[in-house]
Amino acid sequence: LISSATKSLRMEMEILEKKLQDAQMKVAEKDGDKDKEIQSLKRLISELEFQLTMEKSNNESFLDKLRKEIKHKSDELEKLTQEKTQLIHSLSQVQEENSLLQDTVRRECEERFELTAALGRAREQVLELRRLSGTLP
Repeated sequence: LISSATKSLRMEMEILEKKLQDAQMKVAEKDGDKDKEIQSLKRLISELEFQLTMEKSNNESFLDKLRKEIKHKSDELEKLTQEKTQLIHSLSQVQEENSLLQDTVRRECEERFELTAALGRAREQVLELRRLSGTLP
């Protein structure tokens, strides 16, 4: 009886040991799979960090380019504004000069008209004098 019970316990113990070994193997496999997954995730994290670094670098480069372009456009706008101010000033001077010339032309035309009228009167007087002098000896 003892021998049978001992034999039965040994068999049960062997079965449990085998189950324990199987369980340990499965745990070892799962640990290996977890280690592989951890390594894969670490690689993925490294790749994503690299991509993020590259994106940051590209964004900074793009922002620098935009800042330079904005500065250039701002300088260009300032230059064009100054040119516009100068052109407005020149236009104002030209308009003033034009107004002065128009006034001068108007006065000269008035003088010419007066001189033409005086010349006409003088001709009439000369003709009248000639007519009168023709009747006089």
